[in-house]
Amino acid sequence: MSFDYDLVIIGAGVGGHGAALHAVQCGLKTAIIEAAEMGGTCVNRGCIPSKALLAASGRVRELSDQQHLAALGLTVGGVAFERGAIADHANNLVSKIRGDLTNSLKRLGVDTIQGWGKVAAPQKVSVKTETGEKFITARDILLSTGSIPFVPPGIEIDGKTVFTSDQAVKLETLPDWIAIIGSGYIGLEFSDIYSALGCEITMIEALDTLMPGFDPEIAKLAERILITPRDIETYSGTLAKKVTPGSPVVIELADAKTKEPLEVLEVDACLVATGRIPATKNLGLENVGVQPNRRGFIEVNDQMAVVLDGQVVPNLWAIGDATGKMMLAHAASAQGVVCVENICGREKTVDYRSIPAAAFTHPEISYVGLTEPQARELGEAEGFTVATAKTYFKGNSKALAEGETDGIAKVVYRQDTGELLGVHILGLHASDLIQEAANAIAQRQGVQNLAFNVHTHPTLSEVLDEAFKRAKVTA
Repeated sequence: MSFDYDLVIIGAGVGGHGAALHAVQCGLKTAIIEAAEMGGTCVNRGCIPSKALLAASGRVRELSDQQHLAALGLTVGGVAFERGAIADHANNLVSKIRGDLTNSLKRLGVDTIQGWGKVAAPQKVSVKTETGEKFITARDILLSTGSIPFVPPGIEIDGKTVFTSDQAVKLETLPDWIAIIGSGYIGLEFSDIYSALGCEITMIEALDTLMPGFDPEIAKLAERILITPRDIETYSGTLAKKVTPGSPVVIELADAKTKEPLEVLEVDACLVATGRIPATKNLGLENVGVQPNRRGFIEVNDQMAVVLDGQVVPNLWAIGDATGKMMLAHAASAQGVVCVENICGREKTVDYRSIPAAAFTHPEISYVGLTEPQARELGEAEGFTVATAKTYFKGNSKALAEGETDGIAKVVYRQDTGELLGVHILGLHASDLIQEAANAIAQRQGVQNLAFNVHTHPTLSEVLDEAFKRAKVTA
């Protein structure tokens, strides 16, 4: 049978883009369909603009810290900034990277189609454009449709006074008092931005502890460094039961367990940072007998093939946030490459334990692998003992030279074999430092071997070096 394309990708985010580039390298005639902006959430409403805002607000924080500057022998006058100029910095970066992404596809011969793509039948895609609907056939179809912000029941979004990260990255206003619902990495990063730029913050977390996705020890220290010294009030175990936009925004708080009313807050704005849900509606999955699971995710196997009741759906694949495996842009990109490899008959799987993640706060938080509780749970199930080793930035020469000594590196490992299970870093350039640990976990290395690696002196990387050296293996 003759097809229009070897591979059609629905969704041109980071995952779809990475899959398209790899598909061309593998000799596949490829098309990519996008209903909105090229680059998806990461480029347009997520990773890229938020990091631009963090870079600018981080400079404001640094230059405003007179005590820190004085310790380095520096004196700086009053720090001023323009909200609009900071927002323009983020918008300009988005435009540049979106353009680079689009041009890279064009340069390599990937056909880009603007419109709403959906599965019309096995190996057939329909695309709705402004001029009508057309159909494309493909030997394989890859779904890379990403995710959208989750808005809990009772919260009304108006995009101006109550909004999600989609609107927050535009930095259209700097409210005097803003509530942030959720203390995950999105809430943490925006608390960093808003507090640096002079906003008062109230952070509301439904779970019992702040930063519930992080290793508990890291979360506790991060709270002491990133929240307590700043103009941030916190609630935990507290539900934002109802949020009404306006001036002021009215937030009705309730106990998360009992749902009993607690108090009512009136703030200038509210950012809803309660996670993300898959964008898997209206994809035509029913046309091939597939339904997302109860949480809305597309079920896939380790090779990224779509499965139904445990059976592979022929020639249909999915990657990225839509699968719910690991909702990170670089995870989607890795899945895209692995997916294409499997399409080409070279079996590969994704090693999720070795994929790192980071919150780009000041200082940063990064991690890879298992938290200590997760590792201990695995140890109990498989019959091994878990140990940890820790070092602190205050003992690192480079951190001392920078005057940035808040932080910790924590290594989680098997005490019998030394296998590295997880690494968690809070401190200066943590997002860069974590890659060494990610590579080590990917190779299933032991701490006893990692301790012999030579690190440049004086660098922050010696924080990890010292942690590996402190780890004690019993075997």
